[in-house]
Amino acid sequence: MTALMFVLLASILVPGSAGAQETQDPTEISYQSGDTDLPETTRGSQFLRLSVDAVAPGTVTTTSEPFVTVRATVTNTGDRRVDDISVRMQSADAVDAPEQLRTTLSLDQQEYLNVGEFQNVAVNLEQGASTQFVISMPLRSTQGPSLGIDKPGVYPLLLNVNGTPEYGGTARLDDARFLLPVTGVPRDPTAIDPTAPDAQPLPPNTDDPVATTVLWPLADRPRLAAGIPGSLDEKVRLVDDELAGELAPGGRLDELLQAVEFATTAELDPEGRLAESLCLAVDPDLLVTVSNMTRGYSIVDDPADPTGPAREGTGREAASNWLSRLETLTQSMCVTALPFAQVDLDTLGNVGDASLVSTALESPADVVDAILGVSSVRGIVWSPTGQLGETGAAAVRSSGAQTALLADNSIAPTASGAVARVVGGSSVDAELNATVFDAATSTALAGVGDNPTTPAFTPEDQRYDLTSDSRTARLQDGLGAIAYHALAPTGGSPRTLTVAPPQYWTAGGDEPDAILGTVSSLLRSGLATARPFAELAAAEPTGLPVETRTVDQDDRDVNLEDRVRAQSKRIDALRGSLVEDPQSALTPRLYTAPLREDLLRAIGTADRSDDASNAARVRMDGSEAGLDGIFRSVTVLAPGGVYTLASEQSPLLLVARNDLPVGVNVRLRVDAPPEMTVSDVGAMALPARGSRTITVPAQVDDSRNLTVDFSLTTLDGQQLGEASTVSVRSNAYGQALAIITASAGVLLLLLAGRRLLHRFRGQPDPADEGYERP
Repeated sequence: MTALMFVLLASILVPGSAGAQETQDPTEISYQSGDTDLPETTRGSQFLRLSVDAVAPGTVTTTSEPFVTVRATVTNTGDRRVDDISVRMQSADAVDAPEQLRTTLSLDQQEYLNVGEFQNVAVNLEQGASTQFVISMPLRSTQGPSLGIDKPGVYPLLLNVNGTPEYGGTARLDDARFLLPVTGVPRDPTAIDPTAPDAQPLPPNTDDPVATTVLWPLADRPRLAAGIPGSLDEKVRLVDDELAGELAPGGRLDELLQAVEFATTAELDPEGRLAESLCLAVDPDLLVTVSNMTRGYSIVDDPADPTGPAREGTGREAASNWLSRLETLTQSMCVTALPFAQVDLDTLGNVGDASLVSTALESPADVVDAILGVSSVRGIVWSPTGQLGETGAAAVRSSGAQTALLADNSIAPTASGAVARVVGGSSVDAELNATVFDAATSTALAGVGDNPTTPAFTPEDQRYDLTSDSRTARLQDGLGAIAYHALAPTGGSPRTLTVAPPQYWTAGGDEPDAILGTVSSLLRSGLATARPFAELAAAEPTGLPVETRTVDQDDRDVNLEDRVRAQSKRIDALRGSLVEDPQSALTPRLYTAPLREDLLRAIGTADRSDDASNAARVRMDGSEAGLDGIFRSVTVLAPGGVYTLASEQSPLLLVARNDLPVGVNVRLRVDAPPEMTVSDVGAMALPARGSRTITVPAQVDDSRNLTVDFSLTTLDGQQLGEASTVSVRSNAYGQALAIITASAGVLLLLLAGRRLLHRFRGQPDPADEGYERP
């Protein structure tokens, strides 16, 4: 940035020297419906696009040059040539309220009252052509136009471009806006008396520095393929290899980490003020992914087919180097864990699953500590959306966390400065405290990077289309927002500032360096003091619950929540049935952890675009298919043909097979006809990748062929595998045999009685006729 400033200063063009002052103020000219020299189809369309490329200085200090120089590019985006293109610089009054950090950037250009002279930058531009130019203007001047900057503050600046489209008249065709932080006003070289007080440099007031905490997020989109359980020897699978580029030198995550490494060196931060104010906020999902990448990994050809064809990943070395650097840095710096996969806390609360809440909010600190070998700051949950509704607050409360970190415009403070009850519902547990980050600063930082966004908590009047601003302009807005609270007039109460960029942040290039450099400069100058993040987490709860203001769930995906809830119950059932084997390193927890984490990735907040919504559905499809495959791996093998019992009480012999790498406890479910009684054999353990013969006591009261369905279930009744149908036949005669035997017995008794009756009477039995003795 410094080198760039010298380049710009070397090519300064004196304002007005290359251009002519318009006889009619071009800002008042616009196309009206009565303009007949411009075709109706193009009337009012945009012809030029103005983009800010560099600003020098990015932050004005007492030792800066007494003028601002901007390098910019103007491009013909219309359908015809534009002639006589000229640009001027304007400024508005210093921002005096946090919301003005955004609203001043959408004001009409007439509100920018300090106006420079127009400077010609191009004779004409054909369609698609562009030209780069440099324009400069004094901060203050007693002898001509200036930006009117005579005291420290944050000032909105504007570049206004005019031109004459072919077949049309001269008009204002575009403008570009950005914020300029001024921490000190340099000398005024135009003053008649350079020794006069009003010509001297004006430093800022450092009597009441702002206590500053900076959260530095290290997070990414979910990359692990869904539906694949934990393993000790198999490579993990990723849906793409983009993370390899982000971890490699020049990648986004490399630059975010490198900026901290550089800014906290002994040379730049000799007293450790910046390091004390910083806390690395790490997504455990990123750490899990990077840690697995260091052992080698694969990239699936189709994310919708996570177990299908795959190729070797390319980022193993980059992952190892990045993780090693992070481990080194965190040994001497604050670290805290983000919610797993930046999960949406209100969606998590809507699902209402205790095991998911534990994985999302309690386990992350353990994951970070185990992988990095540190003791992270606990007890505080940073909401990825900056907001917290009733269900989200209940989820945080149930996790045991005492404090939620939210945007300052997402809670309603009471008269005592504490926080109040939940809007539209029952109050949250009194042990849930709220600490806040500055919403205006976070909104500005969300616009920094190659994927600018506007957070959900940003009020409607502070929203505008960020794509019309250049990356440089958005960075200037971020720097201005950070400096604002240090430069704002003091109100007598203790001043604090928590800087919280988006958790998934696309800042890169020199942007992280510029942001940390601004914070470091504020700390060195005395405008700010360091406030460790641990102090926020250690603060005693206020004793009052949280009230949310702006939680919007209009886009709530109830179907996705239902799928997550159902899938979590199946995972709970599976884990509850797996066998803890002290001889195996693959525990039930390690085996099922990726399956549960998949659900959190599906309801994460890293990207709320339409593509991300589709990715969430694909992830859920993969999760369900993967768990279906696991359940199918435990089943009963059906014997072929008809199973013939030797007697009516002969046992059935079945074989149960387990293809999983961990042992599993199962129960046998039997669906038999009334003629067959099967005894419950209770729970039984199947060995990992093995089988077991099951002896099933049974009694059959019929000699017919009977159809019986056998299946295995988890201990709580979830079916495993497919049911096996067995045909059973008994060699016993059953009821017919009993009737025949009874009838024969009765007949025998009758015949014996008849014979005895004849003997008692002394009469020969007629049945003996022909058989008398001689």
